[in-house]
Order: sequence, then structure tokens, then C-alpha cells
Amino acid sequence: MPDFYEQPILNSPYEAPTSHWELDGERQPTGTVLDGRRPASFISPIPAPRKRAKKGAKADKASQQALVFDEQAESLADDGQQYDLSELINTIRGEVAKWRAEPDERRWHVTAETARLLKHWRHFEFPGIRPFFCQVEAVETVIWLTEVAPHSVVGRRLRDRIAAASEQANPGIARLALKMATGSGKTTVMAMLIAWQTINAIRHPQSQRFTRGFLVVTPGIPIRDRLRVLQPNDPDSYYRSRHLVPADMAGEL
Repeated sequence: MPDFYEQPILNSPYEAPTSHWELDGERQPTGTVLDGRRPASFISPIPAPRKRAKKGAKADKASQQALVFDEQAESLADDGQQYDLSELINTIRGEVAKWRAEPDERRWHVTAETARLLKHWRHFEFPGIRPFFCQVEAVETVIWLTEVAPHSVVGRRLRDRIAAASEQANPGIARLALKMATGSGKTTVMAMLIAWQTINAIRHPQSQRFTRGFLVVTPGIPIRDRLRVLQPNDPDSYYRSRHLVPADMAGEL
């Protein structure tokens, strides 16, 4: 049995996780390795109700803040509707995994351009940095929700739930969020999404699903400057330097 503190990493960064460390109720490793991928879950800091302390009494520190697991509190509630984020994420993750495993390209329900990019990201022999599984999965998730989900009852239901949540939070603005770990390569994911959208927008100009316009918002000038690699004409463009787009498609960027 491996020891967590000597061997915390169990999976390859280039493949879907096949095992994970079990955590106890305090979110600490038990030393047991479980089969399969760890389900998505969240820990959210929830302020405890304020209590009026009696004169001269010390406030109870434990009452000031509590950590509550998402199963208890991580949901969006409004007008009688609730959105369990963990359940939604795990359901989408499962549907994307089943779609990814489909060997027949004709049943992917994506454009020929999208299929070409997916095969490139999944199987191309990259001479340099190869996209991590989490990067490809992030793009696959957006592709699935955009191109694939409308073709199934489950997919349409998931899209409706996301649309309802977006409408609650900010009416008129449809949003998808990709939550990725620090250092997992979000800039590469942005480049992959831009390539997918742009190439499809050029080849399918009448489609409402694709665009050639992008707004990148950064918290400051240094990060803005680092993100110049998203511009196709930049000397260090990720599309060329990281071979994110097949050579014969790069010109359309």
C-alpha cells in the first residue's frame, strides 16, 4: 500500500484519473487508495449566525466561522430552485467521459472541424509540451455543452439548468465557468477554445454557435502582456509554438 506523504500523486497528468486517496470527514487522507476518479466537491467558508454576547463575556471564536461541505450548503437557491454544484459538475463530467469514449466519430455530433481538433489534441505526437488531460477535458466540456448536448434529453436538461442559473445570477448573460487548479495551464485552454471557435466560425459563418470575437479580461498589465501568446500573429503564439492547431488549419486563425 503506498504512503500518501511519500507518494501523493497516483495518476498520470495525461490520462483520466483511475484512482484517488480516500479522505476522512476532516478532509484528511486516510491512507487508503480508492478506485476511480474523486467526485467533485467543495468546502465553503460559511459565516455562523451572529450572537449577542453578554456584557463582559468573551465571544465564542467557533461561532464566528464554520467550514461546511457542499453537500450541506454549496447550492444556489432562489425562487424555490436549488442548484447543487457538485451534482451538476459530476453529472456533466460523466456525460463527457461517455462521449469521449465513443469510438465512432460519426456519433460525436460535432462539426468536422471540431472532430479534427479533438483528434489532434488527444492523439497528436506533440514534439514539445503536450496538453494535460485536465486541459483537454476542459475544452471537451465546453464543446460537449455547445455542440453535443442539444442532441440528447440529458444534455438539453443540463443546458437548461445552466441557463436558469445564469439567468438568476445575471439576466441576459449566458456563462460557463471552467474551474482549474493553479498551474494547470489555463492559457492553453483559452487558446484551444479560441482556435475551436474561430475555425468553426470561419467555415460555418451562418452558425450562431461560433464567434471570431473574443474579450480577454486580466487583473493587470503584466498578465495581459503574458497573454499575448493568445494572439495568432505573436512570435510565441501558442497555436504554433505548442502545436495546438494542425498546420493546415493554422492559417484560418
